[in-house]
Amino acid sequence: MKLSSIILALPALAQAAQYSDDDYRSGRVHEMVLNRKEESFARHEANGDHDSRKWPSWSRWGQRGNWRQRNDHIKCRNGLAVAEAGNVNQTFRCNNVDMYDFKSHADLGSWGGEGSDTWGWVSDTGREFVAIGQFDGTAFAEITNKGKLVYLARLPQQSVGSVWRDMKGFGHYLVVGSEAIGSGVQIFDWTKLLNLDPASPKNFSTTSDLTGFYDGLPVGRSHNLVINEELGYGVAVGAAPRNDSCAAGLIFLDLSDPTNPTSPGCAGQDGYVHDAQCLVYHGPDTKYEGVDICYGFNEDTLTIYDVTNKTGFNSSKVISKTTYEGASYTHQGWVLDKDWQDILFLNDELDELDGAGLAANGQPVTYIFDISSLEAPVWTGYYHSSNVKSIDHNMYVQNGLTYQSNYGSGLRIWDVSGVREDPTGGNVEEMAFFDIYPEDDHLEGGGEVEFVGTWGNVPFFPSGFLFVNTIERGGFVLKMSKFGKQASGKWWKRRMA
Repeated sequence: MKLSSIILALPALAQAAQYSDDDYRSGRVHEMVLNRKEESFARHEANGDHDSRKWPSWSRWGQRGNWRQRNDHIKCRNGLAVAEAGNVNQTFRCNNVDMYDFKSHADLGSWGGEGSDTWGWVSDTGREFVAIGQFDGTAFAEITNKGKLVYLARLPQQSVGSVWRDMKGFGHYLVVGSEAIGSGVQIFDWTKLLNLDPASPKNFSTTSDLTGFYDGLPVGRSHNLVINEELGYGVAVGAAPRNDSCAAGLIFLDLSDPTNPTSPGCAGQDGYVHDAQCLVYHGPDTKYEGVDICYGFNEDTLTIYDVTNKTGFNSSKVISKTTYEGASYTHQGWVLDKDWQDILFLNDELDELDGAGLAANGQPVTYIFDISSLEAPVWTGYYHSSNVKSIDHNMYVQNGLTYQSNYGSGLRIWDVSGVREDPTGGNVEEMAFFDIYPEDDHLEGGGEVEFVGTWGNVPFFPSGFLFVNTIERGGFVLKMSKFGKQASGKWWKRRMA
């Protein structure tokens, strides 16, 4: 398909820009998003939704005798996974995803609950572990070969509690940041989990059990962390305030010696960066072959950086800045294939709330970009999330599938393997989902445009197990059904060919 045809295929939207450049530069839009989230969290906490006694772990369900399949998994049958018969809040809408285990935040060692980000690690012997962000620290658990979630340990908060706790993996290390003032960047060695006894969960020390700690961020905080494993560095993003030399942009972390992380410099040319993906570039744009690239998700644009030079202030270069119709709060994204970077997917965390552009119906929108030219990316298409109202959040791509944590509508898995053939998104299919927030299923539109439910997921385990962390309840272990409805259709035939 020619590029001119792709552009013409997009809907002609007359929606004016939601906010001005100054609204973004000043941080007013960011502050508004934070306030909306905090208001939502406070309402649900006041309603008792964050009380883990309301969400018993399966081990306790088994003791009560409410879960007849406690030694097995709960299958998705006729669009539902029924964890507790007769309880609408323990009956989950689903398609092609089965439920293997659940543990509440309390049973994952937290007194504060309020889950956030999550990440995973696979040991040399194939054992699979997850890190689970919570208000008061990070919990660690193992996913057994039967799909059971075994709580092992926790790493407490470095300063004070925070709803925002984000993390990424770096080899056998986990790098953890938080928006709490003074939280810095914790570097933890996953191998410390290998010999722990789950009968006596370990409470790690924030001093003696850390491999390293970096406290050079502005006011010691960050919104998220990004890792380029190939080149051995990290990036702290969203490290407020915006008026310092780095402007809350990309702050580079040298992780070559995890015991002594340092920062060579930062890139603040396009101001605040909410999230990013940093990769060595391989793709059709031969000018940048082998170049160190960061794809920044910068509130109202996709901003692409050449970060080859990380020394000092603003030594890196901005290659391009690209927006899209209805842009409200550009949140996060991921490339289709890091080995051939021609397509990128992006989500917006505010467009559904604002009813902006394609999100006017309240259904999550994923935006598709052709990045064949890093200097001139083109927004080519989009796809809506399955006729359910919600807000999109963290998304990852694995083997031609996007795994999207869409707040109240749960984990949504899309087949995007055909986007190169149709960059408008016309052949994208939702092939599986698991809605972990039944509380809003009865509402018109099948859900609520609200900051509730799931925050993040881990889709990278070789076993096929999926881990989903939620704000209110705790952690779910899921797995796609071997012979689900979509798996028997054209997706399965194409993937198995």
